[in-house]
Amino acid sequence: MDVMKNIWEKAKTNIKKIVLAEGTEPRVIVATSKILKEGLADIVLLGDENKIKLTAAENNVSIEGAEIIDPVKSDHFENYVQYFYELRKNKGMTREKAYDTMKNVLYFGTMMVKLGHADGMVAGSINTTGDLLRPALQIIKTMPGISVVSSTFVMVLKDKQYGEGGVLLFADCAVNPDPDAEELASIAVSTAMTAKTLIGIEPRIAMLSFSTKGSAKHDMVEKIVDATNLVKEMDPDIEIDGEMQADAALVPSVARLKAPDSDVAGKCNILIFPDLQSGNIGYKLVQRLAGAEAIGPISQGFAKPINDLSRGCSSDDIVNVTAITAVQAQNQ
Repeated sequence: MDVMKNIWEKAKTNIKKIVLAEGTEPRVIVATSKILKEGLADIVLLGDENKIKLTAAENNVSIEGAEIIDPVKSDHFENYVQYFYELRKNKGMTREKAYDTMKNVLYFGTMMVKLGHADGMVAGSINTTGDLLRPALQIIKTMPGISVVSSTFVMVLKDKQYGEGGVLLFADCAVNPDPDAEELASIAVSTAMTAKTLIGIEPRIAMLSFSTKGSAKHDMVEKIVDATNLVKEMDPDIEIDGEMQADAALVPSVARLKAPDSDVAGKCNILIFPDLQSGNIGYKLVQRLAGAEAIGPISQGFAKPINDLSRGCSSDDIVNVTAITAVQAQNQ
């Protein structure tokens, strides 16, 4: 399965408007040229128009067709300031502070998405994850029924016998350090949505642990059991089991020994890790030792799509994350 090729094709079927908030960054401008050329999305670049156009010329790329908005000069600026003030005034926000805050391209871009002036936002090439998530959590917030924003990595393995022809989703590997049972359940439901809408596969979820179906007793195991039961209450149609060790989740012969009564053991395509340490370690080990392609982190759980970039990202990475964001917007 060529995951990114499929995502590109989906993005082209229903063009969405995506804000690239760091519009003066050269990698973002080069990516914009590629996105527009491929027809993956309509693009809004935030920042000083003269600087953006000069940077495009210096990099010898065309951004014709991109909308360029300098937040303070925007016709919507005052409305955004007022909306943000009303949204946060009970938490000590003043109108003066709202005015200063809305000059920040991350807040302005998030407000564009919130009020329907864009379908999604991508940033993080020069800002931290915290800088991106803060306005998104304040303005966009989580989708109904989901308690936390989380992340997933799409792992594409050379060995096709695991997951969905070599494709697995790992979560959460980038956001929540120590999720409780309710948060783990939300992470699992969000990842199931991502599997269906973004990758086009039917989710089969393993809630991972060091125990399989009661082989060990511990509070950490009980948390996984509780989370599994909560997922079944939230969405009875999701195929899920836990608690489960990774080998029981992935290997049919092991599943028959450790979890003979499970409907998903041995054939899971989503692995939900018990905490951020295990998730982050797990995806990096598979990426490096198995030579897997790691696509992500992909943000999930927001009411509208907001995605983070690595500050070490390439222009091609920005193109791919924009395509992902566009497909998420198609399915909101």
